[in-house]
Amino acid sequence: MADQKTVGDLRKAAKITDDEINAAVDAVLAKPKTGSYPIGGGYLLNLAAAIEAHEPSAKALADPEAKPGWRQTMARTAILMGRPERA
Repeated sequence: MADQKTVGDLRKAAKITDDEINAAVDAVLAKPKTGSYPIGGGYLLNLAAAIEAHEPSAKALADPEAKPGWRQTMARTAILMGRPERA
């Protein structure tokens, strides 16, 4: 859907909180193949698909030598760019 908002858009509109985004980051770092994940306000985001859609994030999470802070930043970036669906 062309007009589907990103997680970042929904965060700006206060429909998703930073805490909900942080929880999604923690979830994908713990289990990178996490599928549909509830991300506030009645939305679901496929975390694995969001990571795969953002090549730098996919590379960072696949690199066992990447620093934890870098992995976290890249996961957050991919999640913010992800396009959740209504639950």
